[in-house]
Amino acid sequence: MSIKNKRVLTAAITGGIHSPTMSEYLPVTNDQIANSAIEAWEAGASVVHIHARNDEDGSPSAKIEDFEYIIKKIKAHSEEILICITTGGGLGMTIEERTGVLPYFRPELATMNSGSINWGLFPLASKFTEWKYDWEKPYYESTRQAVFKNSFEEMEIYLKKFKEFGVMPELECYDVGHLYNVKFMKDSGWLPDGKLYLQFVHGINGSLGTAPEDLMYMKATADRLFGVDGYVWSAFGAGRFEYPIATQAMLMGGNFRVGLEDNLYLSKGVKAKSNAELVSKMVGIMKEFDLEPATSNEAREILGLKSNVLV
Repeated sequence: MSIKNKRVLTAAITGGIHSPTMSEYLPVTNDQIANSAIEAWEAGASVVHIHARNDEDGSPSAKIEDFEYIIKKIKAHSEEILICITTGGGLGMTIEERTGVLPYFRPELATMNSGSINWGLFPLASKFTEWKYDWEKPYYESTRQAVFKNSFEEMEIYLKKFKEFGVMPELECYDVGHLYNVKFMKDSGWLPDGKLYLQFVHGINGSLGTAPEDLMYMKATADRLFGVDGYVWSAFGAGRFEYPIATQAMLMGGNFRVGLEDNLYLSKGVKAKSNAELVSKMVGIMKEFDLEPATSNEAREILGLKSNVLV
């Protein structure tokens, strides 16, 4: 199949939003995260997006040794697998913790958050009466006053590290204003030359919504700011909007993301048992339109990546 009929399908393996109480299928140990990433890739994912967690209690981790174990196990399975490492981390992490992966691993691709938003996960605290670990409920309740802070000063620090270590930023845009932030950063020389890689994020409480018009407006704004040939884009929706947003992005010519980081359900009332299940469902949707997920190497071509060696 022509590469024009391929799309970059990212699998977001575990993230920092969901907790162990919410699904028994959420990968929360180093082994589970690595194995789930491998399974998702074998199911058709072009890219695996990696956060780390503490083996002891499943809480978000910034420890290099946790990332190292996960990445080494994935790469031992296949060097071809394209890994996108987070610099978003988890609530309360410092700049040093969030960016420590860049000099150590020098990944091909890593997320880069393009602005601040309110981070309103607190409604999740009322959905459970019993929790597996003591950290979970306070973590969600604290987000009533939480801001996911990405100031211009901080973003400049991040992007200097991206440039220094040859890492391509996947620019996470949670709202239209973040596209204007990217425009400023591009014009200021903070971003590398060449096409941008933008990820439109929909459905986080405190950011842009999930109506079809929301995604269309993000795309139209990016076209106006960067030109239709000036960027590559992807999109994802949180929760039950995972497949509607991914399918709309697909039909609009974009790329997309699915995974247990963003959504715990395969269908209404049915928990996904793995990231591979979520990827397989999206691959099936693609086939209905005579499209296929790009291989990892095809994704590198689409994104214009210069391959780096991890660990």
